[in-house]
Formats: sequence, structure tokens, C-alpha cells
Amino acid sequence: MATNERRGLKGVLKMSDRADRLRELVSTVAAAYFSNTHVSPTEIAGVVDQIAASLGAVGEEPAEAAARTEAAGHEPRLTPAQIRNSIRPDGITSFEDGKSYKTLRRHLSGLGMTPAQYLQKWGLPSDYPMVAPNLSAARSERARSMRLGRGGAPAQESVSATRRKPREKQLSR
Repeated sequence: MATNERRGLKGVLKMSDRADRLRELVSTVAAAYFSNTHVSPTEIAGVVDQIAASLGAVGEEPAEAAARTEAAGHEPRLTPAQIRNSIRPDGITSFEDGKSYKTLRRHLSGLGMTPAQYLQKWGLPSDYPMVAPNLSAARSERARSMRLGRGGAPAQESVSATRRKPREKQLSR
């Protein structure tokens, strides 16, 4: 029985050593990250948790790591800099796959997500764009040139001016 207790203690010591090593790695990575990135004081805990979860998942099977993060209720949190950098004039970078898209709605529908689910999953603000700024500006300019959305009066006049008068029927004798 003493042998089993020793084995148990060795396991505890190994787990303790692993936890200490993890804390050391988290502090080193966090220090390097914070020295190069501006993070508000309210976001520090989230960043440290994310680093710890990522480093703790090293060496696990991907399915185990995903199950562990879901079980902990840990949602990915982005820094304001990451959110700002994801919005480029020619495209919006998806946090799902890291690719740039002109419109995220079509990409998200292919993944089976709604824009609201995407915003909630990644902790994005409600005014986060789903369309690239250049595409949005081009659509807006095109709508303005077509006079869309301008109260109905000018459009009605131009339509009535282009209509032909109906022909009078001629009776054949």
C-alpha cells in the first residue's frame, strides 16, 4: 500500500511541476505580449487566460483541447487592435479562418452561422461591419447615382414622362 501512495505522490508532484512550468511559461509569454501590445487593464485577465488555455492545450489531441475549452465556457476574446486590424478597405478578415472577404455574410452562411452568432462568438461590437468599406462605398455611390432612396417624387415624374400615351383604337370599316 505504501508503494501506491508513493506513486500517487509522484503523480501529484509531477502535476505540481507541470502547473509551475505552465505558470512560468504563461508569465513569460504574457510579459512579451504586453511589452509589444497596448492592452487596457480590464482586458489583461482575459489575455492571460487565453495564453494559459493555449499553452495548456499543447500536447493534447485537438478534440480534447476543444472539449476542454467548451466545457470551461471559454469564448475567444479579441483585443481592440485585432478587431481594428481585421477591417481593411478591400476586405474584412474572418476570425473563423483568417481569410479576407468582401462580405462576411456569405462566408458565415457557408459555415452555418448568422452574423449575430459570429459577433457573439468572437465578442465583437454590434456595429462591426459585415461588408468591406470599399464595397460599401461603391454600393452607396451606385445607389446615389440611381437616385435610390430619394422620396418618390422625382422618380415618379421621370417615369410618367417616359410613358407613352395609349393609342386610340381604330375601327376597321
